[in-house]
Parts: sequence; C-alpha cells; structure tokens
Amino acid sequence: MSTRPPHTQQEPTAAPDDAAAPRGFLQRVVRGRPEDPRWARPALLALLVVTAALYLWDLSASKYANQFYSAAVQAGSVSWKAFFFGSSDAANAITVDKPPASLWPMELSVRLFGLSPWAVLVPEALMGVAAVGVLYGAVRRRFGAAAGLLSAGALALTPVAALMFRFNNPDAMLCLLMVCAVACVLRALEAGRTKWLVLAGVCFGLGFLTKTLQAWLILPALAVVYVCCAPVRLPKRLGQLLLAGLALVVSGGWWVAIVELLPASARPYVGGSQTNSFLELTFGYNGFGRIDGNERGSVGGGHRGGGMGGGWGQTGITRLFSSDMGGQISWLLPAALILLVVAVGVLWRARRAVDAERAAQRTEFLVWGGALLMTFTIFSFMSGIFHQYYNIALAPYVAALVGMGSVLLWRRGGRLARGVLGAVVAVTAVWSYVLLDRSPQWLPWLRWVVLVLGLLAALGLLLTAGSAARGGARPAAGGDPAAGGGVAGAAAQAPAPAPVSGRVRQRVGVVAGVAAGLGVATALAGPLAYTLDTVNTPKGGSIVTAGPAVQGGGFPGGGRGRMSWKGGKGFAVPGGTGVRGKGGKAGQGFPGFPGGGRMGGGPGLPGGAPGHGGRSHGAGGMGGLLDGASVSGQAQRLVERNADRYTWAAAAVGSQNAASYQLATQKPVMAVGGFNGSDPSPTLAQFQRYVAEGRIHYFVVGERGVFRAAPGGAEGKRAAGRAMPGGGEQGPATQISTWVEKTFKKVTAGGATFYDLTQRKA
Repeated sequence: MSTRPPHTQQEPTAAPDDAAAPRGFLQRVVRGRPEDPRWARPALLALLVVTAALYLWDLSASKYANQFYSAAVQAGSVSWKAFFFGSSDAANAITVDKPPASLWPMELSVRLFGLSPWAVLVPEALMGVAAVGVLYGAVRRRFGAAAGLLSAGALALTPVAALMFRFNNPDAMLCLLMVCAVACVLRALEAGRTKWLVLAGVCFGLGFLTKTLQAWLILPALAVVYVCCAPVRLPKRLGQLLLAGLALVVSGGWWVAIVELLPASARPYVGGSQTNSFLELTFGYNGFGRIDGNERGSVGGGHRGGGMGGGWGQTGITRLFSSDMGGQISWLLPAALILLVVAVGVLWRARRAVDAERAAQRTEFLVWGGALLMTFTIFSFMSGIFHQYYNIALAPYVAALVGMGSVLLWRRGGRLARGVLGAVVAVTAVWSYVLLDRSPQWLPWLRWVVLVLGLLAALGLLLTAGSAARGGARPAAGGDPAAGGGVAGAAAQAPAPAPVSGRVRQRVGVVAGVAAGLGVATALAGPLAYTLDTVNTPKGGSIVTAGPAVQGGGFPGGGRGRMSWKGGKGFAVPGGTGVRGKGGKAGQGFPGFPGGGRMGGGPGLPGGAPGHGGRSHGAGGMGGLLDGASVSGQAQRLVERNADRYTWAAAAVGSQNAASYQLATQKPVMAVGGFNGSDPSPTLAQFQRYVAEGRIHYFVVGERGVFRAAPGGAEGKRAAGRAMPGGGEQGPATQISTWVEKTFKKVTAGGATFYDLTQRKA
C-alpha cells in the first residue's frame, strides 16, 4: 500500500527582484503565483473571460429554457416557503421532482434582478465559468499550468457542458459541485489534511440536495483511492473518512429531515413520489429506478430487458458513443481512456522511496480515472430514464485526464510516449470524423479538415518520436509542472540542443511542437463547432441536446434541432407512431405510451396539440408534457382576471402545462399530478374541496380536450397507469379532468380552452 507524499511541486524559482518586490492584490490577480511562468495567469484570465462570453452570449434567446424549473424559480422568488421546499407554485401545491438546492441561486438572482430569462439563467453560466476555473486549479497543482489550461479549455468546449451551463436544469450546479469535491479530495491526498476531506463531504452533501443519489456515483472510487494512497496511517484515514461522511450527512440530510418530519399538511406534496415521501422519491423514481428501469410515475418507465433501457435507448458499453450521445460527450472520451491506461501503467512502478512525485501523479490519475469509470459504467448500463444532457457529469473527468495525460507523456519524451500521443491524436481525428459525418449536411468540409490535419499531426508526432528517443535531453521524472510543457506548450519544451547535432534536434523539436499544436487544434475543432452551434441555437423544454441534428438521433433526447433530420431515417415517438425526417422513413414508436404519440400533443397527452394558448414553445415537446405552451395575450388576460381573489389562478395537468401560464401571468397555477401528471396529488376529493372553497379559478386544457387515459386493451391501460399523465384510467388527473368536463362551463381565449370552475353547467 503506497502512501502519497506532501505536495512537492518542482517549480522554477522566481528572480530575486520579483521575490523581493511587494505584491499587491491586483498584481497577484494578474501575475498569479510567483512560481508560475509569466504567461500562466494571463492565459487563465483570458480563458475565463472567453468562457464567460461564450456562456453568456445571447443567453435570453432560450427564454425560460426548461419552464418546469423556471416556474419553480418564479414561485421561490415571491414565497420563502416555496423557496425552501422547491415548490412549483407560490401557493405550494406540489414541489419539483428534485431537491431545491439548484433552484436557490436562480431564485436569489430573480429576487435581486426581477423575473426574466436572463436573471434565471445567468447563475448557471457563472457556475460554468467557476467549474472551468476550479478544474484548472486542481490540475495545475500537480501537472502545471499547461495541463491546467488544456483541461479547463477542453471542459469549456465540451458541447454538453456548454449546453447545460446555459440551461436551468440541476446538472450545471451538480457538475460544479463534483469538480469542487474532487479538487478537495486531491488537496486532502497531498498531506492527509482532514479539513479538505470534510469539505469534500460538504460538496457531496450539497450535491445530494441538487440531484440526490447521482451526486454519489463517484464516492466509492474516491474513498478507495483515499484509503489506499493517503499519506497518513490507516486508522487515521478511516477516521477522516468517517468525519467526511458525517459532514456529508449533515450538509445533505438537514433538509431531508425537516421535510420528512413535518406533517404533510404543513408542506407541499413531494413531486415525483407516489406516497408524498422524499425518501421514496430518492430511492425510487430518482434512485434505483433509474438503474433498473422500474420507475413508478415515469414517462415510458418499466424495464424491458433485452438490453433496452426501458424506453430510454439501448444500453451497453457503446451507449455513450451512439448517435444520440456521441456528439454530446465522446469527442475526447477515447483519448481520455487511452491516456488513463498508459499514464497509470507508466507511473505504476513508482514507489515513495523511488519517486514520490510520480507516485503522487499516479494517485491523481486514479482519482480522476475512478470518477470517469464509475460514471461511464453506470450511464452505459442504467435502464431507467436517461437523457443526453446527463453526460455533463463526465465532462470534467474527461477533460482532466486529457490535459494531465497529454502533458505527462510529452514531458517524458521518448519513442513510447510520443508514439502514444501520436496514436491518441490519430484516434481522436478519426472519431471526430465519425461524429461529424453523422450530420452530413452540416459543415460538410469540417470533418475532412479535422481528419486530414489530425492524421498529419499524428504522423508528425510519430516521425519525431524516434529522434526524441535517440537524441535530446529527457526531462526529469515527474517533469516540470509549470515550465509551460505539454501539448499546448510543445515548442517551448523542445529537447535541449546538444553540441554535436543541436540544429537537427532543434528542427525536430519545432516539428514536434507544430505537430502537437496541430493535434490540439484538430482535437478541439469538432467540439468547438458543436459548442458554437449550441450557443447560437435557442434551447427549450425538458429534453435538450447540443449541436446539430444527427443521423439516427431522436427520442429520447429530442430537443430542438433533433426532431427531424433532412434526408435521414426519422425518429421514434411514443405511441407507435414514427415522425418522418424529410425524405426519410418513419421511426418505430415506443410501446406503452397512450394516445398515438403525435409530437406537439395528441389524444391522451396533456395539453393537446399544438399546445394550449398557441403553438408549442419548442419542437421537442410531447404536447405539454415535455415542453410548455406559448401563451397568447388573450389567454394570459383571462387567467389574470381577478387572479388575486384565488389561491391558484388556474390548474392544469402536468407541470409544463401549468408552468407556461404561471410564467406568463406570475400567478400561482396548480400542476395537477406534478411533472408527468401521474402523481396522486391532488386527489379528486381534495380538488373538489379546493373548488368548493373558491380557491381555483380556471382549469386549463388543450385544443384536443381534457386528458383521458389511453384507449385500447389491458396492456395499454396498464402502460398508461404506470407511465403516463393522469395515472391511467382511474388516476387522479383523469378523474379530475373528467369531473371538470362534466361539471363546469367551457370558455375559450386565444385558441386555448378553459373551464371556469366558478360557473357550473345548468
């Protein structure tokens, strides 16, 4: 069992004048650490500025993005009770189906700046900038500024990261917290300091309050590495882990304890649960149900077997390289896996008595690599709900391994190291070509440029590998972490010229440096193009993807730009009805979705089509289930009329349906049945009592009428009861919709249909 030494970074000493000169705050910010090369801090600041500009650019174009969370933000900005519980409306009928931590920064922003798309989304963009900065700091400490910049730049340009750091789902905050958690574990490993491990536990606890158990996917890997490699005695390691676990429980459990101990009448219904229990939500719908596919209240839930993800795509080792997933995260994934294996192999023989720095570097590869492999494995084989944007969880791990591995091998020099780098560049170029070829109508020249230049860069590295092995000076083991080495600073790290053939070696170094720089450029060209497309394309709804339309891309994942592919095969839609791509064939639908499954709504889908109050807000929504409606001015004025006299200005089946009207009017709108319309809240009796007490004014429906369970045989009814809004033929939402239709007068406004719950039929 090896131990990790205290942090002993080999840095060039600063000039005496610099060391003696007093350094003010501004100088420290601009110049950075005295031991860093002069270009390091300006380069970092430039990277952060560019990242901020990229993530903030035209941020309001996506409007309220995912209206489900934006409505909860609006509610929390006017009600502290809704703020605490994460309620969907300010009257606290039901919560969102996640803990509330990810909503809190957005709600504080809206309280400060007022309700607007920019105020909702700007905290997410700033979290992205922070994640890039923290990743740089974590990698730089052991591998130097060049590795830190390469890792941070790769994270900033990962398409799914650019997507989610401009969106309002919980994944942005979770990604930042996981980067902070890993950074704290690495600091704890340097000298076995307890405080850093406790801070990591706090990050994991806050991660739990962001997206429950997903925050703990990497915990086993990090705990094992700490037990094996921390530079303190084993009993102390175990004690430190217990303290970190206590910090995790306290920071993540205080809110859970309050929710579980409060009487149900004193808090909103726990959205996404079937028993009004947050623990059930945590371990069921949001927990093990995501792994085995047995999800109550899910859209398309239920395990199928045969390698299918319960309606959420094919599972298996190649899942994240598929058409739907590949362009989101996998650009550098093969490179990260290759570099992880090679780097650990190269450093494996290091022992404390032989080479402490190499042992420390190996430990960092084990931390980042363990996090990557745990997340990759679970994402590849989970059978429950799985969307493309979940892959942001992998982005910092992939980026860190690419930056660390590239710089480590470059500094080692020699035939093997340069040969591996050449192979990595070649594999990345070929895989980038494959990913770009999945969108043949989009920038068709780019895939050929990336392929040709990438292979030329790989060839240059391979041809100079032999010369590097025969000649030039080889860096000391562990390298110089701050001397600007690595792929990004290749020209500056050319082997020192020898007296006999210095000119030849210099030319070889220049060729190798140019090849390395070209390799970096081609490796990032595809992700950069995808990211720019993502930034320039408004995103909305519950399911979004980065980049252009792809061949074979479709439900689940949908999102704008994925609804059809020109000349492609189309995509599958619930209900057994495929939607055609232009010039292509219809896809095969998913069984178990009642109502035909026409995009934009249809019989059996709440909200109808094209969406109540106007056209659907985005192309990616199943009616009002996965995306909200565009509310017309007439419909908005109707709902606002005398709204202050009622607890809820309106009620609608499904959270997206309710969210559209709540955001348009800024009045509470009850989401009957929660997100999917399948939660048993309120019951018919509760709803009837609210109506009798005069607490709800309107009931919102779509152009195709109120929600009803799917027609058909027993299997269709069972599927509807398990998966779809209304909870099946006898579900509360269905019962409420039927009662409302039979009992109250219908009114229309701006193409939308309502029932006035104060006006009974004769």
